[in-house]
Amino acid sequence: VQLVESGGGLVQAGGSLRLSCAASGRTFSQYSMAWLRQAPGKEREFVAGITGSGGTTYYADSVKGRFTISRDNAKNTVYLQMISLKPEDTAVYYCARDALAYTYSGNYAYWGQGTQVTVSS
Repeated sequence: VQLVESGGGLVQAGGSLRLSCAASGRTFSQYSMAWLRQAPGKEREFVAGITGSGGTTYYADSVKGRFTISRDNAKNTVYLQMISLKPEDTAVYYCARDALAYTYSGNYAYWGQGTQVTVSS
C-alpha cells in the first residue's frame, strides 16, 4: 500500500488549504483513514479520522469546526479541508491507513511521506 499526500504549502493565517492523499490498492474502502501532523520539536498528533464508508468522522479538539475530513472511495483518495488556519497549525501532515479492516482502531499500518503546511502570521 502506498499513500501519497499533496496540497501542502505556505498560507497566511486565516487562509485555507485542501490536502489530498491518494492510496494504491483495491481495498481502500475497507479501511478507516486518518490525518496526523507533527510540528517541529513536538510529537506526532492525531488531527482527523474517517471510517471506510465515510459515515463517521473524528476530530481533534484543536481543529473541530475548522477542518473537514472526507473521502472518495471511487478515487481511492482522502481529503483534509482546512479553513481559518492558524500559525499553530504549521506542521508536516501525514495520512495513514488503519491497521484493521472494517473498523476504526486508531492504529495505523501505513503512512504517507508527509506534506508541509506552513501558516504565517
